Amino acid sequence: MIILEAESITAGYTEVDILHAVTVRVSSGEIVSVIGPNGAGKSTLLKAVFGILKPRNGTVTLKDEDITGLKPDRVVRKGISYVPQMENVFPSLTIQENLEMGAFIRTDDYGHRIEEMYDLFPLLGERRKQKVGQLSGGQRQMVAMGRALMLDPQLLLLDEPSAGLAPVLVSGIFEKIKEINATGVSMIIVEQNAREALKMASHGYVLAMGRNVLDDTGEALLANEEVGRLYLGG
Repeated sequence: MIILEAESITAGYTEVDILHAVTVRVSSGEIVSVIGPNGAGKSTLLKAVFGILKPRNGTVTLKDEDITGLKPDRVVRKGISYVPQMENVFPSLTIQENLEMGAFIRTDDYGHRIEEMYDLFPLLGERRKQKVGQLSGGQRQMVAMGRALMLDPQLLLLDEPSAGLAPVLVSGIFEKIKEINATGVSMIIVEQNAREALKMASHGYVLAMGRNVLDDTGEALLANEEVGRLYLGG
């Protein structure tokens, strides 16, 4: 079952189009990885899906409902959460307070969901009263993902989750992404670490110059010699 379809999306900033008729589909339970060089439009695609940018053309459909151009606060209520690459936590607040902020539209008792996040990220549970500004980059990324998961989304958008992390921490973040996916959360991941992103992915898309270049299973893209030469470092 296709949970999200971004069809022929053209979008950009001011008068400049960054995306040109880009299409991406996500089936229920899938990890979909979007790779490509810097400036390819990967982050712009996530912003168009989440409503930060309104597409000039094309449609975004979530489970057969047209959500094209909805504002982020309404997109969140439809079941999509987004973790941007930068400024994705509240550094002056504690871990616990950050998770509470993630539940801002919930009207029920969400205490159980916070405990589920501490089960998923045990280190956060141990430091729940610590201010996030005092955490390492990898720990902040865990807070950001935990906060995004507080609404129990159908689809999670992750923009460069390993960016700026020490190599020793990157594998830990990818393991957490797989754990999250195993709970049934579908994902679109934009990631410069293309090889690791494709290893996790059921399906992958290659963007270049704001256009679809290739799409296939993650396994097939890893085995593709052209993809390896251009995007995977040989």
